[in-house]
Amino acid sequence: MNAGSHTRFATSPAVALVLAAFWLSLSMPARGQNPSPITLPQAVKIAMEKNPARKAALADTKAASADVQQARSSLLPHVLFSETITDGNDPVYVFGAKLRQQQFTTADFALNALNKPTPFTNFATGFGGTWNLFDSFANSHAINRAERAQDAAKHEVARADQEVVFRVIEAYYGVLLARSEVGVAQQAIKTTQSILQLSKNRVDSGVAIRSDYLSAQVRFAMRQQELIRAQNNLSLARVQLSIAMGLPAAEEFDPTNALVVTKLPAISLEDAEKSAIKNRPDLQQARSEEAAQQQSVAMAKASFGPRVDGFANWELDNPTLASGGGGNNWTAGVEISFDLFEGGAKRAQLAHEEALATKLAANREMAADQIQLQVRRAYYDLDSTRQQIEVTRSSVAESRESLRIDQNRYDAGLLTINDLLASEEMELRAQTDYLDALYRYYTGYANLELSAGALGPQSPVVTP
Repeated sequence: MNAGSHTRFATSPAVALVLAAFWLSLSMPARGQNPSPITLPQAVKIAMEKNPARKAALADTKAASADVQQARSSLLPHVLFSETITDGNDPVYVFGAKLRQQQFTTADFALNALNKPTPFTNFATGFGGTWNLFDSFANSHAINRAERAQDAAKHEVARADQEVVFRVIEAYYGVLLARSEVGVAQQAIKTTQSILQLSKNRVDSGVAIRSDYLSAQVRFAMRQQELIRAQNNLSLARVQLSIAMGLPAAEEFDPTNALVVTKLPAISLEDAEKSAIKNRPDLQQARSEEAAQQQSVAMAKASFGPRVDGFANWELDNPTLASGGGGNNWTAGVEISFDLFEGGAKRAQLAHEEALATKLAANREMAADQIQLQVRRAYYDLDSTRQQIEVTRSSVAESRESLRIDQNRYDAGLLTINDLLASEEMELRAQTDYLDALYRYYTGYANLELSAGALGPQSPVVTP
């Protein structure tokens, strides 16, 4: 091609069709209702009411509370009412029933009446009761075990609350990140469109070859694909936020915040570790479960001791249900029982409970070690991200200025199209890296608080 010649390149029909369809899709209204605006504290509040994970944890506390009531009921007497109707000609039964009804006469001593009595009906109305007076403190240990299990369930709810808050924070800032990436992708479309037009003008002027324009077209198509992907990611992020809040996926929300730098209170590693050991609900849950198992061991030991039970019964016996004419009787007593031999079952049960206690103690120690590791990992990740924000923020401004200069240099013929596209790629990566660093900063701060057992609706990352 001669330098003085002027050759114009029109966009191919296929490319023109793709571009037209793309811009048409951008101009079409979004499907479904517009997302409702929401703040992060509002999202957390809704999640604390609607999230099914929290509801499941609350159900466990109700079950544990019922177990405590059931254990305490063993301290009270057990009273039973019964109404029994019996009919038959069994000699022993007839003899005893007549005595209970106080209807036994001299004629009933006849041999024929004793051996072959006529059928006899008895309506027995009875009240009976039993009361454990002493069981070697097994009931006391059972109550303590139920109360420690209830404590564990409460700690489980506290941890579930923290995890729910973290998932909402993660999803909320995920929407902010996805929305910002859509903005970056749209800006990249404008930038590559400008480069595409610039290369076309240079080719039309005869100062550049056709491959410049084709390279710009390829880059423009790539940015179109990235915008489509970013828009889909935004839709998915909104669904994740709705699910984290415990709402249907069809209910979409748009955060009112922006993904910008907000300085959060500093958390030292030492304070985070101390808080974790003291306040982590899951570690407290492990301690409560270990304490509950110790009560199970004590119950197994108590089973070797004696048991004292009181009992009492009162019975009213009548020939018919509606009428009287019968008699009544009562019995009462105290029973002392002690197992002399039961085949070693109790010793095996004791060994089993002691082994479980040893296991839970080991699990608690491992949990403490893992928690300390989680805190340190969260702390160092947050520290790295905080420093990356400063680096990437500077690189955004530098890469933007570099792209502006390179566009001018390309327009002046001092730079190749490949160099210009590389500069455009660097500017785009700088923006996405900066946004990603901001996202990881906020979620990393929340993760550090979660690891320290301090995350909640009033956390600085929720209400900055």
